[in-house]
Amino acid sequence: MATMVQAIRLALHVGEERLGVTDVFGEDVGPPLGGVFTATQGLKTAWNTPLDERGIVGTAIGLALAGQRPVAEIQFCDYAFNTIDLLKLAGNMYWSSNGEWSLPMVVMTPVGSGIHGSVYHSHSFDSMATRIPGWKIVMPSTPRDAYGLLLSAIRDPNPVMFLAPKALLRTKAQPGDEIPGEPDERTLGRMIDAPLGDRTKWTPEWPKTDDLFIRIGEAKTVRDGRDVTCVTWGRMVAMCASAANELAAEGIEVEVIDLRSLWPYDWERVAASIRKTNRALFVNEDTEVTNFGEHLLRRTIEDLFYELHAPPRLLAGANVPGIGLADNLERASVPQKPGIAAAMRDLARHRP
Repeated sequence: MATMVQAIRLALHVGEERLGVTDVFGEDVGPPLGGVFTATQGLKTAWNTPLDERGIVGTAIGLALAGQRPVAEIQFCDYAFNTIDLLKLAGNMYWSSNGEWSLPMVVMTPVGSGIHGSVYHSHSFDSMATRIPGWKIVMPSTPRDAYGLLLSAIRDPNPVMFLAPKALLRTKAQPGDEIPGEPDERTLGRMIDAPLGDRTKWTPEWPKTDDLFIRIGEAKTVRDGRDVTCVTWGRMVAMCASAANELAAEGIEVEVIDLRSLWPYDWERVAASIRKTNRALFVNEDTEVTNFGEHLLRRTIEDLFYELHAPPRLLAGANVPGIGLADNLERASVPQKPGIAAAMRDLARHRP
């Protein structure tokens, strides 16, 4: 089974071969490293840029306006904050030109905590991204979703932000959730993972994987339930599903929804689930103040107030300037499974 980073690499290769990708670029994206997480190893269109995030986004805009189809990487989302004005420019291009100019570009960036990256390599970007109109924003939680969402992002005629949870990049697909056409785990690693040491003569052997386009804006129900709806995305999906599975022993059945796409998002699926369970919990690891989960909570109250049997709740990261290097500080800064299970339990037991 492919890891998420292998799935991203496979999708980029398909993009080069079948979807018109002309450039994959960013800091250390090209040879010999192939990206700090190795997501771009062996790609024929990959090249290195200077350490200049504004230059990376600006170059992607220029290439897209010139008819190319670029995929640009910001090495860590922490360094995307100084590109906000250019991201805003990219987002409003189609609208401000009254549909005259499309901008087929993808910006990839790793997000979130979980690798002890401390202050400069642990931020989330989902709430910030959703404040920039004109962008579609996706965040996978499995290798298969990473593959399918990235292919859809590449094919889209306008800007898409692909947020990759860095703590999940080495996780493997579960049985039955493979990328269509992928070989077995050892064969895949031998084919597309660059060897250690001298790579000057290494070339990948790309497997013939099939197209898989996961529609941007379509959520996925990870676990069915009747008592609480838990809406989450990215790294938190597996954690919420695990907490829900444990609560089943107590007779509490939690429905877990992986949003997958933050904009546009699948409100129909979310609303249908909340109407069934009458309780809603929103979980993510971005900081809790002006969190995207707050938008979902507000919409829940506005649209579904009379369906609710308990106040909807947000569980998100602490509102602190950074995430500590020490394991206990990092864990205290973002939701963990015990806290998620406690929030689910409290909601399920609340009586109107």
